[in-house]
Amino acid sequence: MKEKLLKLKEEIISKLAEVKDSKNLKDLEEKYFSRKSEFNDILKNIKDLNDDLKKEFGQLANNVKLELFKSLSEIKSKIENKENPKGDVDPTLPADKAEFGHLHPITQIRNEIESLFSSMGFMVLDGPELESDYYNFTALNFAPHHPAREMQDTFFVDIKNKDNQYDMVMRTHTSPVQIRAMKKYGAPLSAIMPGRCFRNEATDARHEHTFYQVEGIMIGENISFAHLKGVLELVGKKLYGKNTKLRMRPKYYPFVEPGSNGEYTCFLCAGKGCRVCKHTGWLEILGCGMIHPEVLKNGGIDSEKYSGFAFGFGLDRLVMLKYNIDDTRLFNSGDLRFLKQF
Repeated sequence: MKEKLLKLKEEIISKLAEVKDSKNLKDLEEKYFSRKSEFNDILKNIKDLNDDLKKEFGQLANNVKLELFKSLSEIKSKIENKENPKGDVDPTLPADKAEFGHLHPITQIRNEIESLFSSMGFMVLDGPELESDYYNFTALNFAPHHPAREMQDTFFVDIKNKDNQYDMVMRTHTSPVQIRAMKKYGAPLSAIMPGRCFRNEATDARHEHTFYQVEGIMIGENISFAHLKGVLELVGKKLYGKNTKLRMRPKYYPFVEPGSNGEYTCFLCAGKGCRVCKHTGWLEILGCGMIHPEVLKNGGIDSEKYSGFAFGFGLDRLVMLKYNIDDTRLFNSGDLRFLKQF
């Protein structure tokens, strides 16, 4: 094996001396230094030798390898200098055009919504993505065994809270910020809470485990359903045009009473009916309602003196509808072919 290695070494050195260009060098590397090369096979067989021979032959093989790679590196440098001589670059020529990034489509719509609500006097708030069960469910009128919890598959996290209990979750909605805002600012209060949410979803074109929501609340004296409707009508006209209409239909949510679905006239067909709106003329965009007295109480607000409304919608879905995107998984794909369209 020793003679075989030394003979192969001389053969490789001889061939290196004959290399004229980068193509010849690449072919030589492929023949003598690839994983399936004879040289590599010899090195792999060292493990089958006894301890004494393994030590002796291993040292020899290592020296041969270092010598060959040194020669290879020298030849490669000579060829590179020959094929790309210094001085060929003209520093007076214009540089290549630098490519700049831009905001993600979700970020663009989020900024638009934040600007709209800020102009109406709403604060823009944020909260932790890793939440306690209390803020994510219990304080929002989800009792520990309430069936409404089944509506939101949850990532529970193996981390103990300050009370040494395993009740930490990746928030399933931005609603926990409602309670935190009430406790911090009291009433009156107007705020939106955009942010990232997480659910244990079986991902498909319409469902993703990580997504964005925008939550909004207004609390004050004599706040009514009419105030809610007025704000949502303004949002619809801002997002989809001045002729957009709002339709509200009853729906159950644990944290509001009464609760409602908010639907806008389809911006693609102007309410006539198309594939996107399933030929109804309406797009279901958000959930909303008057904040449940129990939720106000949990936030430290006197429900006898104050009332309020809340609404929330999926920001990803809003962007999908606005740009007619058919797969929500594209948002987190990192595919520049998709993102450059916006």
